[in-house]
Parts: sequence; structure tokens; C-alpha cells
Amino acid sequence: MTTAAPPPPRHQDHVLYEVYVRGFHDGNGDGIGDLAGLTQKLGYIRDLGVGAIWILPHYPSPLRDDGYDISDFRGVHPDLGSLDDFARLLDRSHALGLRVFTDLVVNHTSADHPWFQSARLGPGRPHHDWYVWSPAPDRYRGVRVIFSDTETSNWTLDPACGLYYWHRFYSHQPDLNYENPEVRAEMLSVARFWWDLGVDGFRVDAAPYLFEREGTSCESLPETHAFLRELRRAADSYETPRVLLAEANQRPDDLLPYFGSGDEFHMALHFPLMNALFLAVRREDSRPVLDVLRNSPALPRDCQWAMFLRNHDELTLEMLPPEERAYMLEQYGASRGSRLNLGIRRRLWPLMLGGRRQIELLHGLILSLPGAAVLYYGDEIGMGDDATLGDRMGVRTPMQWTTGKNAGFSDADPSRLYAPVVTGPEYHYAGVNVEAQDQKPTSFLNWLRRTLKSHRRTAAFRGPGIWPVDTGNPRVLAFTREAERSVVLCVNNLARSVQPALLDLSAWRGRVPVDAMGGARFPPVGSERYLVTLGPHSFYWLRLEEG
Repeated sequence: MTTAAPPPPRHQDHVLYEVYVRGFHDGNGDGIGDLAGLTQKLGYIRDLGVGAIWILPHYPSPLRDDGYDISDFRGVHPDLGSLDDFARLLDRSHALGLRVFTDLVVNHTSADHPWFQSARLGPGRPHHDWYVWSPAPDRYRGVRVIFSDTETSNWTLDPACGLYYWHRFYSHQPDLNYENPEVRAEMLSVARFWWDLGVDGFRVDAAPYLFEREGTSCESLPETHAFLRELRRAADSYETPRVLLAEANQRPDDLLPYFGSGDEFHMALHFPLMNALFLAVRREDSRPVLDVLRNSPALPRDCQWAMFLRNHDELTLEMLPPEERAYMLEQYGASRGSRLNLGIRRRLWPLMLGGRRQIELLHGLILSLPGAAVLYYGDEIGMGDDATLGDRMGVRTPMQWTTGKNAGFSDADPSRLYAPVVTGPEYHYAGVNVEAQDQKPTSFLNWLRRTLKSHRRTAAFRGPGIWPVDTGNPRVLAFTREAERSVVLCVNNLARSVQPALLDLSAWRGRVPVDAMGGARFPPVGSERYLVTLGPHSFYWLRLEEG
């Protein structure tokens, strides 16, 4: 008697859709997107073909960093609704088969948090030891300043107590002191609070920075990993284990410790490969991607990467070598006001100058490379951005649903919107919206729906392995993915012109390539190299079926 194979882990069978709640849909007409509005639009997200949503911070906050400056870890910002609204969102999502991830901001609080307001009154006051203090800004010398455009130091003097407090990000975001066991216990309690409500997982913000130690970079320290493993043990204590996704912008070899031996994170955002994809397409060269793949370590069983193109932050370049960073800034960040810190604050479509073929190719790559793909709201319809808005708000504008008032985002007077809808000539909501693309079979939205459907039914994409295939042409990237006796050959033309590829498929002699999207059958693989010709920025997913 044979037994059925166990189902894949909960993080390995879906695509994530990142939602900015404030910008997705306004359910009460006050000009601000909210949980009720998001709940109303869950059917749209489900029909797109994703398996999970990841919502950006929904907690009470003074919004000096758009919600990443949290003043209450167990609440919902009143602009977005209530805990009851959050529970209804969870119930509806689960009824539709969607899992729900939220941001867990573990590194810091808002300076307005009651903990810090008590702590800043001085030693001996409640919660003072929950933060990192110094009589002079001379500890941890040489540690890089992450927000270099706005901060000149990681220390800020608090006049209330005459001491300096430590912060890796904005000065209004003091870092928590993880040397204090009370802090560690409290943050584990916060995680359990949301898991007990039904949250399926966390994207853990700023994971590398929890502990500090003299003579180090204060990043990725062993003590930090010890706490993250403790968080994983708490996640595994549930009957249905909760999932952890790391935001750790580190080099590939420095990312491996975030998986531990399979006892830390389930997933980590693959920042190095994201950078390599943009380099490869602009250079028309497969080598940046191949180099990252070669340098990406094998992951523990049931762990995987999270692949993405753009998100709510700038396209960060901080881990690139100086010459590659300069090239990326020259190629993608030349427009006025597009640069922020060590990155580029543009959405995907303006970043690629609206080049649909390139954007289709990039989506084909993040869906076919090993890992779970992450999509950013609005990219599925080709939304633009608003460079006149400060900080990162230019890529967080209202979702464009219709040609009607406020792009169908809100019934409020336009002056009350949290941010204006995009009205620039190239990405005006009158031409770029869900309603229009729904009705056009050849739209990018419908192309992506069909592609996600093909992705779901291709078993080989759920396996961990990838095997590069020699193409004889550096402008063409090819590899196979294999799982459960299923093999798919992925061939990608990174060039703006037609390209040939002579593929070494000797291991698959006699197999018949079949297009995973349309079902067309190609000639069988013989003893010679296999010739494939690709149009500009095109790609194939070919199942290699037994003849």
C-alpha cells in the first residue's frame, strides 16, 4: 500500500501579493484605504492567481515613517479600522484560500511609543533599559548609517535625560535593547498575539540589527540569530506552524545563516538576485544572474528564497560593488528626484520606461527561479509613480481601479485623499486601471493572470533545484527546474533583439519540449544541440515530456 506524498510546506505553494492598505481601497469614504476596503477587494486578489497577501504595517503610529514607526504593537491604526475589521479580513481571506502575512517590526519603536516616553525620563524609570543608551555618541564606531540622506549618526541626544539613544534608521525610531530579556519576551508575546488571531506569517522587518557589539558591524550577530531561532520555535509551536520571511539585505553568503539549519527563517527576500536581474536586462547579459545563482548557497530542506522586483521601498543598491551601483544609478536613476539613500525610488513600469516585453521577462524570471515570487500592488496593471511626493510615498499612491472619480479608490473629495492619484500623461488613471485592463484580453493584467495559472499547474516550479543549461549565447539565460519527475526548461532572452540559442540538452535526449502556456509541441531533443530562436525580451517555459 502506498501513501500520498505529504503536502508541501505552507510557504512553498503560493505567490505573495504585497498590499499597502492605506493605498488599496477606501471602504468608508474618508480618503484613506482601510481594512474594510481591502476585504471588499479580496476576490480581485484571489482571481489574480496568488496564494497569500502581505500587508504593510497596520499598527497605531504617528506615521513619520508611514507606519514603520509603531506606537502600539497590539492595535490597528484608527485610519485603517479596528481589531474587529482585522479579524474580518482574516476570516474572508481564509475563506477564499488566501493566507495573510503581516509586517512584524522587531528592531525599533516610534519615539512616541509609551515605552520610550517612559524610558527617556532617565535611568531607573520604567522601560529605560528597553532601549540602548550612552553618555556620549562614541560606542559602536564605524557602524554604517543606513538612511544616509537624512541621518548623520546612529546616535541622537535626548534632552529629557541627557543621554544618547541608538537608532539604525530614523532618529524618531529608537532601537529596542535585545540584551534585556524583558524586551525579548515582550516581542515574542507580540508575535503570539497576532498568530493567535489567525495571522499566517510575518515578514520580519530589519532582521539583522537586533543586537550590538563593540568592534563589529552590529549586523547579523550570533545573538541576533539566537533570538530569531527563538521566534521560529514559537512559530512552530502552533498546530499549523506560522511562516517567517526575513527582510535581510545582505550578500548571498551572509544570507544563509538566516535559514539556520532549517530552524530559523522559512524564506528570505533575495536582494542580491533582484539587483542582478536589473543588471542583466540592461546589460543584455546573463552573467550577473548566473554569478548570483552560483554564489547562492544551498538552502536547508523546506527553506526557499522570496523573489521580487519592486516593493514599497526604494530599489536598494547598498550591497552592490561601487562600479555596479554607479552603473545602476546611471541607467535607472537618471531622472530628477529618483534617488533616495543608496537606491532608486521608482515603481517597476517607470523604472523600465514602460517596456512591457522587459517587464514580462522579469516576471517570468521571478516566477521560474527557485522561490516564492512577491508581486507589488499596482504593478499588475502597469501603475506609475509620483516623483513629486516626498520620501517613498511616490511608489505608494492610490490603487487605480476605474476611470471614475479618484480612480475608483475612494468616494471622498480629492482634497481629502492621503495622496493624490497618478495623473501624469503616461500613467494617468484614465488609461491605467483595473476596469480597462479587465476588458482587454491582451492587457498585461490578463497576461499575468494566464502566466500565474501556468505557474500553478507546473509542478517543477515547486522544487528547490535549478540546473543552468549552456546556451552558447551570453544574452540567453537557460536552466531547468525539476520536481516529482516533472522537468521544465526555461529559456530567457535578455536582449532587445532576436537571439538564437544552441542548448545542451543531451541529458534529455528523446524528450519532447511542450510549451507550458499554450501547449505547442516542439521537435524532440536529438543528439545535436537544440536550436531555439527567441524574440526580443521573450521567454519560454517548456515541459520536457517523455516521447
